[in-house]
Amino acid sequence: MDSMKVNRLLLQVLKYLFLILVLIFVMIPILYTISASFKTNAEIMAHPENFFPAEPTLENYRIAWSGQDFNIPRMFWNSVVYTFFCVIFTVSTSSMAGYVFARGGNFAGSKVLFAIFSSLMFINMGSITIYPIFQVLGILKLSSSLWGLIVMRFFSVGIINIYLVRSYIKTISPELDEAAEMDGCSFFGIFFHIIAPLLKPILATISILAFNSSWNEYLMPTLFTLSNRQQRTLIVGIMSLKNSGQAAANWNLMLAGATVAMLPILIVYLFANRYFVEGLTAGALKG
Repeated sequence: MDSMKVNRLLLQVLKYLFLILVLIFVMIPILYTISASFKTNAEIMAHPENFFPAEPTLENYRIAWSGQDFNIPRMFWNSVVYTFFCVIFTVSTSSMAGYVFARGGNFAGSKVLFAIFSSLMFINMGSITIYPIFQVLGILKLSSSLWGLIVMRFFSVGIINIYLVRSYIKTISPELDEAAEMDGCSFFGIFFHIIAPLLKPILATISILAFNSSWNEYLMPTLFTLSNRQQRTLIVGIMSLKNSGQAAANWNLMLAGATVAMLPILIVYLFANRYFVEGLTAGALKG
């Protein structure tokens, strides 16, 4: 018995040591970015191996906050607007589609339609879709701007999110639907009044995933804001410094901007962590 307790204790210690090592490897780049954002350019270039700044300064943040070309408040606001609409669109379409496939799967052609949606998981066209998107924008008389990209995002399909919602709804007793239907509630009335309030964990999960994806998106916002630098998102602005040909003179602004860009994601995850874990596990276990 004593040997079994010792083995269990040793196994627990090894697990915690492994998790601590993983945490260290994950946190070092984040902490280094935050620490280096308080360094001068000369120190960053001369001694990049130093973890802590020799003479901490807030000058990087002051320049980034009030600069004309690299203006963090303007780019931060563009990122907030773009991310807000992407999250709203993703949550709305995923929740409604997941509900229809979970509770209304008896309509004609539902299995074929769901199979088509499912096949999208295995198709990744990548950058090939960029030219057709611009053609669609031209047909709709929309300019290649950040607002044009927001409109195009409304028509995107997140099949993984639909699967998560569909699986989560299947864990909810159908008797709730039947009781609401007996009280005269319609199909979508049941969704808005009964099902939607119970989807908080999985919707929080989808919201965090959509937030992280849209906030850190680079390629499409770059292409859609080439002709309008005032609409650049924060990530696009940070990367523009790296590709401007003056990267050696702008590392301080890049690190300051990267630190500001990390904060919203960390804050959102901090407040929604409980729902995120609960929704991800519940939506993935049953389907």
